[in-house]
Amino acid sequence: MRNTRSRITSIFAGAALAITFLSAGIALAQNEPAGKPGGSAARSPASTGSKNLSPADRKFLTSAAEGGLAEVQMGQLAQQKGTTPAIKNFGQELVTDHSKANSELQQVASSVGVTLPTQPNAQQKAQYDKLSKMSGAQFDHAFVNYQIKDHEKDIAEFQREAKTGSNPAVKNFAAQTVPALQKHLQTARQIAAGGPGTATPTE
Repeated sequence: MRNTRSRITSIFAGAALAITFLSAGIALAQNEPAGKPGGSAARSPASTGSKNLSPADRKFLTSAAEGGLAEVQMGQLAQQKGTTPAIKNFGQELVTDHSKANSELQQVASSVGVTLPTQPNAQQKAQYDKLSKMSGAQFDHAFVNYQIKDHEKDIAEFQREAKTGSNPAVKNFAAQTVPALQKHLQTARQIAAGGPGTATPTE
């Protein structure tokens, strides 16, 4: 009888000990910081900036970077070689606006893990070299013609990305940059239309 009581007492003591350890484990799990390894945050899938970044988004980022760098160089060239205040002022506008856009683009690219080119592409370099060899009215005409065509193309590309892009940050950059591009196109067309201090491009 005494042995039976001892066994019962041992069983109850073991059960109580197990419940104590179980309760302690639950409390520890509840109090564990979510950010530590093993916590709920660690078990959740990591959120990366490159998520939902399509090949089209990557291509746009590269193209926008090359174009932005080229426009800064073109603006500087216009300030040096332009023969009218309108051309020189337009060049300054290009440098200011595209430098700002380039900085914003770099931030977007960094957030989605994309390394941007640091130079314009070969075609843009060739166009720069061509214009740099011109002077006087010939330069003015060629420069304005180029800006009209280039900005028409850029606006179409930026609007397309703003509408169909897959990454929100890239789409937002494209949408916010469109007004500046449209302003540049308007300025170039006004210069092309002629008037005091302007140069009218030839076809």
